[in-house]
Amino acid sequence: MALKPHRVVVLALPLAIPFELSIPHRIFGRAFSTTGETLYEVTTCTPVPGRVPTQADFDLHVATGPEALETADTVIVPAAYEPSTLFGEGRLPDDLAALFARIRPGARIASICTGSFFLAAAGLLDGRPATTHWAWTDRFQQLFPAVKVDPDVLYVDDGDVLTSAGVAAGIDLCVHLVRRDHGSAVANDTARRSVVPPHRYGGQAQYVLRPVPEIQTATTSAARDWALERLHEPVQLRDLAERELMSVRTFTRRFRAEMGVSPGQWLTQQRVERARQLLESTDRSVDLVARDCGFGTAQSLRQHFQSALGVAPTVYRRTFRTHGSPC
Repeated sequence: MALKPHRVVVLALPLAIPFELSIPHRIFGRAFSTTGETLYEVTTCTPVPGRVPTQADFDLHVATGPEALETADTVIVPAAYEPSTLFGEGRLPDDLAALFARIRPGARIASICTGSFFLAAAGLLDGRPATTHWAWTDRFQQLFPAVKVDPDVLYVDDGDVLTSAGVAAGIDLCVHLVRRDHGSAVANDTARRSVVPPHRYGGQAQYVLRPVPEIQTATTSAARDWALERLHEPVQLRDLAERELMSVRTFTRRFRAEMGVSPGQWLTQQRVERARQLLESTDRSVDLVARDCGFGTAQSLRQHFQSALGVAPTVYRRTFRTHGSPC
């Protein structure tokens, strides 16, 4: 029986950024099941059908009105307007509040870049973790003190409400949603079709401009490549540093500057990702998966898997072994 496509509605508001507005179409529109079925139906809507001014030197024509929000499974809110002027009172203007009220109960809602301002002003982020573009996090926290702002991450998944950092982090968020809905195999294929990484490690702290005291040409990429080929083996910090001819201290500093996490955290992330792939694509026991990913024991795998994904390996396998959730 064919899957019913998940309905994604993108909200095009005045002064939208065309690139961010197009991200959901590009990612969800390229997501297919392993048998070639279309997994998502993407529609763009606007408060008043017709001309929508953008922040580029061209405008858009959007034919669908806000009634589309009432049938959405997922609503995506990209950046629009100017956050510093629209939310002076920390709440939505009446017309936008009425617009958000049309989103059906139970729909998943996600924002791209400063689209998170709309979600916060609508009260959807009160008491919840969220992020936005790094350049706006201070203003965001001032306007919405009830929100638990994380300025460093690329996106925050809080179940039915998700927020992403600036611009290209919207790609990360949409690929993450495909992975969450249908598993790593489909997400990796979707990312490959758009020539983007299936997952970027580290956070947006990597992109904040900081003074650089000296020119640094050395990187840690060779050590990372070496480690990825040996995830099933014990990998020590000194081994990684030696691959780059650095001291442990220098290597650790360079690694964190490049990746946004420590070498140990990165290794754990890579091993969890390898475990996900094996749980989805093989029938190996949890003990064997743990061994092949370098966790050593099933107990260690379960602890790291639960910490990273919030579910046990066996539960994850039941969900995604048959190519993902039909949602």
